[in-house]
Amino acid sequence: MLCLEKHVNRAVEHVHNRLLATLPAADLAALRPLLEWVDLEARQVLEAPGRPIKDAYFIERGLVSVVGTAEPDHRIEVGMVGHEGMTGLGVVLGDDRSANETLVQSAGSALRISAANLRQAMLEIPPLTALLLRYAHVFLLQGHQTALANGRGKLDERLARWLLMWHDRLGSDELVITHEFLALLLGVRRQGVTEALHALEGLGLIRASRSLIRIVDRGGLHITANGFYGVPEAEYERSIGVLPRPAP
Repeated sequence: MLCLEKHVNRAVEHVHNRLLATLPAADLAALRPLLEWVDLEARQVLEAPGRPIKDAYFIERGLVSVVGTAEPDHRIEVGMVGHEGMTGLGVVLGDDRSANETLVQSAGSALRISAANLRQAMLEIPPLTALLLRYAHVFLLQGHQTALANGRGKLDERLARWLLMWHDRLGSDELVITHEFLALLLGVRRQGVTEALHALEGLGLIRASRSLIRIVDRGGLHITANGFYGVPEAEYERSIGVLPRPAP
C-alpha cells in the first residue's frame, strides 16, 4: 500500500487535470494523499536541463513550455503542457532528469507529486502507469509534429498552430504574452513574429497588441495552420479520451 510522504496542507478535492480525471475513482482516491495543490508563477522553472527532477506537476490551470536548449544560447519550444498533461515524463520513462528546460508560460496551478512518490505510485497502481505511458507517447508525437512544423512550415502556419495549441489548453480567447517571449518559443526574430501576427490579424483571425493576443476566428486559424495542427490532438483523443476544446 502507498505509505510515502503525504500532503495535507491544501486538500485536493476537485480535479481539473484531464489525466487524473481519467483514472478510475478508486485509483485516484489512492493517489490523492500524495498530491499537493500549488500555484504556478509565470517564468517559474519546473525542470532544468541535466538536473534531477524533484517533482512532477499535473497541470490544473495555466500553460507550461518545454524548451530545448543548446550552447551557446540556442532555445526553442519543443513541447507545450496544459490541463491535458503533466511534467516529469523523465520519471515516467524510468529516468531521473530532463534534457530540456520546463518553465511556466502562463500562471496557474497544478497538483504536485514528488518523483519518489510518483515512482512508487506507478508500481502500485497499474492503471496509472498505463495512462502515463500513453500520455508520454502523445507528448513525444507532439514533439515530432513540432519538428515537422519548424522544418517545413511557414512562420504564419507555425504561429497559427501554436495559437490553436494554447487555445486548447487555456480555454480563453485571450493570452498575455510579449512578442519577445513568443519569438523565443518559436525560435525566430521578434520582427518575424510581429509580421506574422499582423498577417493573421489582417485575415481577421486574431487581434494583437504589444502583449495581448485575442483569438477571433479559430476555424480560420485551423485552415491557416495548413495541416500542422491536429495529429497529436487526435492521438490524445484516441488513446486517452476526448479533450474539451473552445468552440470554433
